Amino acid sequence: MDKEIEKIAESPAVVLEKSLDLAKKIEKDAVSITQIKKARGFWASLGPGLVTGASDDDPSGIATYSQAGARYGFQLLWLSLFTFPLMAIVQEMCARIGLVTGRGLAGNIRINYPKWVLYVCAASLFIANTINIGADIGAMAKATQLIWPNVSFTLLAFAFTFFCLLLQIFTPYEQYAKYLKYLVLVLLSYVATAFIVHIDLTDLISHTIIPSVTFSKEQLLLITAILGTTISPYLFFWQTSHEVEEEISHGKTTIRLREGTNDRELKKMRVDVWAGMFVSNVVMYFIIATCAAVLFSNGITNITTAADAALALKPLAGEQAFLLFATGIVGMGLLAIPVLAGSAAYTVAESFKWPSGLYRKLHHARAFYGVLMFSMLIGLAINFLGIDPIKLLIYTAVINGLVAPLILFLIVHMTSSKRVLKEWVNHPIVSFFGWFITIVMAFSGLATIASLILG
Repeated sequence: MDKEIEKIAESPAVVLEKSLDLAKKIEKDAVSITQIKKARGFWASLGPGLVTGASDDDPSGIATYSQAGARYGFQLLWLSLFTFPLMAIVQEMCARIGLVTGRGLAGNIRINYPKWVLYVCAASLFIANTINIGADIGAMAKATQLIWPNVSFTLLAFAFTFFCLLLQIFTPYEQYAKYLKYLVLVLLSYVATAFIVHIDLTDLISHTIIPSVTFSKEQLLLITAILGTTISPYLFFWQTSHEVEEEISHGKTTIRLREGTNDRELKKMRVDVWAGMFVSNVVMYFIIATCAAVLFSNGITNITTAADAALALKPLAGEQAFLLFATGIVGMGLLAIPVLAGSAAYTVAESFKWPSGLYRKLHHARAFYGVLMFSMLIGLAINFLGIDPIKLLIYTAVINGLVAPLILFLIVHMTSSKRVLKEWVNHPIVSFFGWFITIVMAFSGLATIASLILG
């Protein structure tokens, strides 16, 4: 009887305790739901900047970063910190040009500068992008062969080329933009690969923070290649045009409707751009770190392509690391090739005032899609001409080294001009860094060309 009375007496306390536990659980679930909603909202706010940044890590870029890690270990890791703000500042200026003027970069160059300047930029970009497309198609095919050796290179090269073309030409822009955005997630494969292999954290952190250069000809050439593949002209044109495409997708179908912007749009754009460039440089960091930890430490320094890096990882880091690295090459090619072809098409079409834009149907922008297809098909053909792909990338580096400083000069000049951007001109600090980047890229281009001539 006493036990029953004690049980009844304790019941309210038990009930209260269970109620508190339930309340805590509900509160925890509510916090989780709120965090998920915030994460989804942040993901939804990202667009042109994220895609542009991610496309910078194309198979050619992966090869360059792999070479840096394989040849010099962790020594050049600091470059990822150095290039991040520079890259973000340039792309923010490009995005602002698109938002304020409602035109692509080539369209603004056409209006504000002599025609010869525009034609030099357009021709150089088209040639460099086409060569880069060819190198990326080849890298994707070779990476796929690492996983499925029995599939022919020719079949894979044609399949990747026409798959990208069909998506660009026949997929509505809104849907196509989503595909590109989700392809960014492929970059996580490089982060995952770094966590699979063993890395000396002390060595990693010290080389990340403390810059180190040996000043050898080979290393200086590699540093200029990293700068060239990270701060690339095709990104400038794509960023500006993609911002315009986003405006059009929201109903601003005329220049008059697109002209001008506001603080809310600029804030959203800056978050998008800086997030995209951060992702790009984080991936660059982990590719260098992975190749340094696995390849350099085992004396494997002769890496010429992204596929070489993936293959070399297999016996040393295991099947999982190999598959992640190889899959990343294919995924990033599917993201980068449309950006390369699209930026070339935008530039040429805007130069000649042709109707342009991925939002248009094929019959409404035949010349624009014609340039896009021509660039892709020439890139495909390059793979069957017997030309060394490494030499092709060197030629691309030379072209970009010559034209990048010119385009950067135009970008900084336009974004500093009230006549072009009105009240949305650069802050003096942004202009300072803009001119600094231009000088750095000019020296980089000259160094690349001088080393090739002398050597």
